[in-house]
Amino acid sequence: MRLLECETPGVFSLTKDFIGDDIPRYAILSHTWGADVEEVTFEDLIKGTGKSKAGYRKIRFCGEQAALDGLHYFWVDTCCIDKSNSAELQEAINSMFRWYHNAAKCYVYLSDVSRLALDSSDKLNQPPWKLAFRKSRWFTRGWTLQELVAPESVEFFSKDWEKFGNKKSLERLIHEITGIPVRALQGSPLARFSVSERMLWADKRETTRKEDKAYSLLGIFGVHMPLIYGEGGDNALTRLREEIGKALKGARYEDFSVAFSLSNVSEIEHFVAREDELAEMRETLSGDGSRRTVVLHGLGGIGKTQLAVAYAKRNKDNYSAIFWLNIKDEDSLKQSFANLAKQILREHPSASRLSGVDIKGDFDEVVDAVKAWLSLPNNTRWLMVYDNYDNPKLSRNTDPAVLDIRKFLPESYQGSIIITTRSSQVKIGHPIRIKKLDGVRDSLEILSNASRREGLINGEGFPDL
Repeated sequence: MRLLECETPGVFSLTKDFIGDDIPRYAILSHTWGADVEEVTFEDLIKGTGKSKAGYRKIRFCGEQAALDGLHYFWVDTCCIDKSNSAELQEAINSMFRWYHNAAKCYVYLSDVSRLALDSSDKLNQPPWKLAFRKSRWFTRGWTLQELVAPESVEFFSKDWEKFGNKKSLERLIHEITGIPVRALQGSPLARFSVSERMLWADKRETTRKEDKAYSLLGIFGVHMPLIYGEGGDNALTRLREEIGKALKGARYEDFSVAFSLSNVSEIEHFVAREDELAEMRETLSGDGSRRTVVLHGLGGIGKTQLAVAYAKRNKDNYSAIFWLNIKDEDSLKQSFANLAKQILREHPSASRLSGVDIKGDFDEVVDAVKAWLSLPNNTRWLMVYDNYDNPKLSRNTDPAVLDIRKFLPESYQGSIIITTRSSQVKIGHPIRIKKLDGVRDSLEILSNASRREGLINGEGFPDL
C-alpha cells in the first residue's frame, strides 16, 4: 500500500510501498470521480504535474484534514495506485475493502452537495443540504458502497469543505437513502447479513466499467478473484457468485449441494416477517460451518414454522442444502428422513452409505445413513429444520410417545439446525421466544397483505373497508 505523506501544509509526496502490517495510521478519501482529465494520477505525482487539475483540490483537502486530525499520512485512489501496472491494480482492488476498513478516518467529499444550496421544492421542512445529500451521486456509485460500510469512522463534507456530520450522527438518514440496515452501518459483521440482502444494497448502484459492478463487491463478501476487464458484467457477476459460494459453503460445496425446495412445507400466503427475530437467527447461525442451533419456541399457531420458512428463503444462498423434517412424532420424522434421502440421491446417486440403503426398507438404517452423509468432512454448510418438536423428552414428560431429538441429530459438530417447539424447556441451542405480534404497525401490515389494500400502514384506504 502506497500512501501520501504530509510534509508541510498543502505539500505532500508519495511514500514507499508499505508491505504487510507495517503501515502507519492514515486517513482515506471517498469521492466520485470527475472526468479522467480532471483527476490527478500516479504519473502526475511522479512527474510533479497535476496541480492545475480540478482533482488536486480534493487531494489537498484530504491531506489538510488528516493533519487536523493528527494523521501524517493519507490515501487517495486516483493517485496512490499505478494503474498502468496490472499486477498492482489487481492487488489494490482485491485489497480495497481492507484498506478502507483499516483507515483511521474516511473523508467523504460530496462534490454536488452544499450547505448553501436551496431547493424550492422543499415541502418537508428539512434543511436544504439534506435534500441535496439525499440526491448526491455518491450514493449511486458502486465503489462507494464499501467505502461507506468498511471504515469505522466516516465523515461527510460538502463541496465547500464543510462537515455535515459522520456515519453515526447521520445513520438514520443514510439508512433511508441506501436501505442498508443500521446494524451494518454500525459495524456489525457483514457475514451476519445474507448474500441476497447484501446484493440488494448494490442493486441500483452503477459503475463506469460493467465489470466493476462485480469487482466493487469483493470486499462486501470477503472474497478475492482475478480481474478480467473485457469479460463483461454478467460473466464477472457469475464468477463473483461462484467465489461467494465457495467461501460460504466450502470449496467442495458442489459435492454436497442439493436444490432448494420447500414444496412439502405449508406456507401462509401473507406472512409478516419478524425482522428482529430473523436478525437474531441469522446472527446465531452465522459461522464457519461448526454446529449452530436455534430453538424457536412459543404458543401453537404463533408463527414459528413460517418464521423458519422465511429464514430459509432469505438465506438459502448461504447453505449447500436445506432440509425440512416433520418431528411431530417418530413415524413422521423417519418418513421425513426417507424423503431427505431421496433428495440427496437424486443429485448424488453415489452418496456415501446412502446409495446402498433400501429407502423403503429399514427406516432406522436410512436415518443412520443420512446422519453419516451430513457428518462427512467438508459437508458443513447444510441447514436442517426440525419442525413441530412438541412432545420432547423431558424429565417430567411421561408420555410413552415422547421423542428424543438427540437420536436424530447428526453426530459431527457441524452444520446449522433450527428447531420449532411449543416447549420452552428444550435446551439444545440458542432459544428465541416467539411472542404475539402486538404492535399496531404489525397488525396493519397483516391487514394490508391479507386484503391486498395498499396504504393501510400510512393510514390510507380505511374508507373502502
